[in-house]
Parts: sequence; structure tokens; C-alpha cells
Amino acid sequence: MKALNEKEIKALVMASLDARSLAYTPYSHYKVGAALLTREGRILQGGNIENASYGATNCAERTVFFKAISEGERDFAAIAIAGGMEGEEPTDYAYPCGICRQVIKEFCRDDFQIIVVKNAKEYQLYTLEDLLPHGFGGESIR
Repeated sequence: MKALNEKEIKALVMASLDARSLAYTPYSHYKVGAALLTREGRILQGGNIENASYGATNCAERTVFFKAISEGERDFAAIAIAGGMEGEEPTDYAYPCGICRQVIKEFCRDDFQIIVVKNAKEYQLYTLEDLLPHGFGGESIR
């Protein structure tokens, strides 16, 4: 897969920061936004959705992937993730949890690009392989 260009990276970073406003976080007040880029250039956004029964909570990354899949999207290039306390700008990088990494593995190749965002100017770029080496995917059970 070709590397993202600077314009694509910046658009995803800003979309992930903006997507934090979509989060529903009445318990932790930790808002996460995710921006998912399809290979055709469409950007979808999602936020984390909490539940009083914490196990029913859904991370922003899974929210945006499930939204994209339910809308017929199947081919993805990258995701950007930004998180921080409600009413504040993020102060640290927001890495995807293990479950989210597994969901990404279900729908993406190892070279899928993951951008963890601290703010509009500070972010880190990884591949899925970097964050989930030796991942278990569909090819593991064929």
C-alpha cells in the first residue's frame, strides 16, 4: 500500500480530533475520536460510546469500523485516533486497545496505517503489523 501523503495525514488528524465531539462519555469523560479513511478517499468518523454496564462500552475505533462496514465499505487505507478528557485538548497519544487492534485486523492488511494523535501537530504513524505483530486473522483459520 502506498504511504499517506501529508495532506491525507493532516485531514485524518483533524477529523479524529473533531470526532471526539461525537463521543458519549457520561462516566469516564474520556472522549476518543476516530477517523477512518477508505481507499477511495472517504473519511468516516466515530466516537467512543459508554454504557453504565462498562462491558457494553464501544471504543471509537470499533464504532467507526462498524459504521463503515454497515454502510458497505470494505477497503480501508488508514485510521487516526485522538483521545483526552472532556473539555480539554488531548495531552497524550491515544493508542487502540487490544480488542480494537483485533477488529482492525479483521478488516485490514498488515500495512494498514494507524495514526495516534496527541494534537494537530503531534502524531505518530504505525502500521497494523507494528501494533499487532503476529496477529490472528481470517488467514489463520483457513
